[in-house]
Amino acid sequence: MTPILGPDSLEVLSRSAEQTRRVGMLLGRLLRGGEVICLEGPLGVGKTVLAQGIGTGWGAVSPVLSPSFVLVREHRRASDSQRLLHVDFYRLQDPREAQSLGLEDWLEDADTVVVVEWPERAMEILPPQRLWVRLEFANGDRRRLLFTAQGESYLPLLYGLRRAIFGG
Repeated sequence: MTPILGPDSLEVLSRSAEQTRRVGMLLGRLLRGGEVICLEGPLGVGKTVLAQGIGTGWGAVSPVLSPSFVLVREHRRASDSQRLLHVDFYRLQDPREAQSLGLEDWLEDADTVVVVEWPERAMEILPPQRLWVRLEFANGDRRRLLFTAQGESYLPLLYGLRRAIFGG
């Protein structure tokens, strides 16, 4: 049974990979820099699809691909000097490996958006304030996306996403 959601959460039911990508695009358009977006869920649930949408909506000039073998892929956009880092902790053997990447500096950079897949594998380096997205399998091709603003600074982003998806 799903608990009743509070004001810090938003639930979206996606009916296809394309719809998941479009939700990501809406989120990407809202990002201004300095945000940390954490994507949690089992293999094959659509974390990378959501990240691709985020990259497209944000304006990445290069395609957002799974960074599984390199851990971090950097993306730029033509309009300014901001960057989007797509990070994948799936292959980490130990959380200390994430610290060796130097992500702490990027996680605090106002000109960098960081999208992390498998964030639960290196919680120690993540800031306490972030947007957490839990993706789950629903029926067939459907996915349940649960967005949670972890920290008051992420509430405006969550509310903006709610307006972008549902209007109002």
